[in-house]
Amino acid sequence: MDFRLTPRQAQLKADARALTDFIADYEIPCEEDNGLPASAHAKIRDAVLDAGLQAVNMPAEWGGAGLTIAEQVTVQEELGRLTGALWDMVWRPANALRFCTPEQRERFLVPVIKGERRDCYAVTEPGAGSDPQNLATTATRNDHGWVLNGEKWFVTVGDHADFMIVLAAAGPERAPTLFLVDKDTPGIEMTRVPRFMHTFVYEHPEFTFTDVQVDEDAVLGGIGEGYDITRSWFTEERLMIAARTTGAAERALELSRDWAVEREQFGAPIASYQLIQGMLADCAVDIAVNRAYTHQVAWEIDQASAEDRKTLHAKAAIAKLSASEASGRVIDRCLQIHGGRGYDRTYAVERLYRELRVDRIWEGTSEIQRLIIANELVKRGTEVLDLPVA
Repeated sequence: MDFRLTPRQAQLKADARALTDFIADYEIPCEEDNGLPASAHAKIRDAVLDAGLQAVNMPAEWGGAGLTIAEQVTVQEELGRLTGALWDMVWRPANALRFCTPEQRERFLVPVIKGERRDCYAVTEPGAGSDPQNLATTATRNDHGWVLNGEKWFVTVGDHADFMIVLAAAGPERAPTLFLVDKDTPGIEMTRVPRFMHTFVYEHPEFTFTDVQVDEDAVLGGIGEGYDITRSWFTEERLMIAARTTGAAERALELSRDWAVEREQFGAPIASYQLIQGMLADCAVDIAVNRAYTHQVAWEIDQASAEDRKTLHAKAAIAKLSASEASGRVIDRCLQIHGGRGYDRTYAVERLYRELRVDRIWEGTSEIQRLIIANELVKRGTEVLDLPVA
C-alpha cells in the first residue's frame, strides 16, 4: 500500500489550502453579521472558479472539476478548517443531480456547476428525520404533471438556493420520488428560519408546499428511486463530513499547540505541563487515525464495483461516526487549553466548538450510523472491516 498523496492530490491540497486561506478572511464578518453580503458571495464565487474547485464531484465534461472521491476528500479536509461553514461556499452540487436527464442537466445542473444557480435538498420533515420512510409530503398526479403538498425542515442553503430537490411520496403507491422544483413556484412558502447553535453562512429554513404544480419532467431519476438516490448521496456526503471534521480538528490542534507554547502560567509555558501535553497528544491520535481511515475508504470507493456498495455504505458510516465524534473530543480539549479565551467568539476554537456539534446529527445521527454498521455486521460479518482483496 502507498498512502502518500499523488502529485495531483498534493497540488489539489495546496490549491484548496490557498482558497481556504482566502475565504478565511471572511470568518469574523460572517460570525458578527450571521452571514455575508452579496458582494462577498460574488468575490468568493470568483475565487472558487479561479481555483478550479467548483463542483469537485461532477465530471469535467459537464464543467465540474472531475475529481475522484480520494481527491475530493483531500480538498474537503482543507476546506473543513473554515468556520462559519464557509466551506459550503465552495459548492458541491447534490450528487442526486447526476441523475438529471440531458434537458434537466442543462436547466439545473450546468448552471449550478458554473456558480449561476444553487440547489438545496429537501428531505427532512417534522415526522421524518432519522426515519425518512415516515414521509408525509405527497405528490399527486394530474393532467399537468404532479402536485406537491407537505412540509420540509432543515433545508440547508434553502435561503440562498433558487431550486429544490424535494423528496415526496408519489401516487397511490407512495413511491419515494425526487422532484426538481424552482423555489419561486407558486405554493412554496419559507415559513421559518430557525437560529441554530452554530453560525452558518447559509440558513436552514423550513418550507411548506401547498398545491405546488410541477411538470411531468420535474421527476429526477424516475418514480420510486428517491431513497436509492438519496442513500448514494448520503454515502459520499458522510465521507466528506469525516474529511471536513478531520480538517477542522487539525486546525484546532494547530491553534492550541501554538497557544500552549506561547501562553505562560506559573512561570512556564502551559505546554510544559503534563496535563496539557496529554490533551495535545490525544488530539493528535484522534486526528491521525481518522484521517487514515477516511482516506482508505475514499480509495476503496474509487476502486469499488457495484456489489461493494452496501459494504462501502457501512464503511462511510464508520468514517462519519468516528471522525465526527473524535472531532468533538478534539475541539473540547482545544477550547479547554485556551481557557477563558477559548470561550471568546473571536477565537476560531470557540466557533469550531459550536459548529462541529452538528456533525454528530446531520446526514444521519451518530446513533443511526451505529445501526447501519451493526446491521452490516449482523448480515455480512466482519468483512465490513476488511480491505478489498484484488
